[in-house]
Amino acid sequence: MAKMAKLDRAAADVLRSGLLDWYELNRRDLPWRRNPDPYSIWVSEIMLQQTRVAVVVDHYRAFLQRFPTLASLALAREEDVLAEWSGLGYYRRARMLHKAAQFVVNQLNSNLPATAEELRALPGVGAYTAAAIASIAYGEPVAVVDGNVERVLCRLAGWELGSRAGGAALKKQIDGLAGQLVDPARPGDYNQAIMELGATVCLPRNPECRVCPWFDACKTRGEHHTLPRPRMLSREIGHALSVRIGQQPGVQGREVLLEQRATTQTVMPGLWELPALRDSAVPDAELRMNVRNAIMQVNYYVRIRAVFEDDVPALTVAGGERRWVPLAQAGGMALTGLARKVLSRAHLLPGAPLDAIAPVREEDVV
Repeated sequence: MAKMAKLDRAAADVLRSGLLDWYELNRRDLPWRRNPDPYSIWVSEIMLQQTRVAVVVDHYRAFLQRFPTLASLALAREEDVLAEWSGLGYYRRARMLHKAAQFVVNQLNSNLPATAEELRALPGVGAYTAAAIASIAYGEPVAVVDGNVERVLCRLAGWELGSRAGGAALKKQIDGLAGQLVDPARPGDYNQAIMELGATVCLPRNPECRVCPWFDACKTRGEHHTLPRPRMLSREIGHALSVRIGQQPGVQGREVLLEQRATTQTVMPGLWELPALRDSAVPDAELRMNVRNAIMQVNYYVRIRAVFEDDVPALTVAGGERRWVPLAQAGGMALTGLARKVLSRAHLLPGAPLDAIAPVREEDVV
């Protein structure tokens, strides 16, 4: 791996100006780019961690409508925060965001830190998120290095493999080059521009090099060698969809049986899900849905079985607390992404048609 020589000022200026000119013409119109409020930028950056932009857009709007200020988030119940986060996955992010908001309100007099170093002291805020918030919201000239930026810089410099294979030495070089290139006058725009370049042009596969503003300076001009990603594991599981006529006083409509995951679980603790089936092999007559749900490095092939109330004990595995929940209230609970997906596909959430458990066979990925 060759070490890239330190860029002189003129070369860095050319790269910066070319990238910023390209960004002005090609940047996507995203809601968090219209709102300079540091709290809103912080929320967007946490949501965008390991999550596609298209998924984040609607959740971002809804989340800020529910919690429009840092104080409103800090005062909220955790279960309400998780409910609003439902569908984004990686729920630890929501918990840490909530804890950080409480820390800022209680310990920092509601003043969100303005530097990357201070932001890193907040729960759930690492080097990348701190740099993004500090540069975009406060104009601090610090470089952001996420997966997209790393790919762009490795190709620009002709470094193969990336830091996953190149280790600490390559990571240091990537960070150094990023620091040389960040625009001291417009660090927020520059960081968004290089992330945008990686997300829309310098793609992992089939990069669109001919429209890249850095094409002339790039030492790779195409895909560079990378290690293959770890192979996804597969697992077959089953969940029960049990619906009954509402039996709670004063509540009309139907109810669905939900189960709360134990708070000791390492994945999605405390969230509500459909009860697990003892046997994932579901008879065709009872099959209501097939869903593919990806979590971390595992593809779950999920069979959803319609289960009558009387059959629940025999067909499901006893787990956490179970509760019959009015369908009108289920959408506001902290559901797992899978549970929300199944209830939505079955038209069981508020506003759905009454033929909710008609046989459906679908496959989807989150």
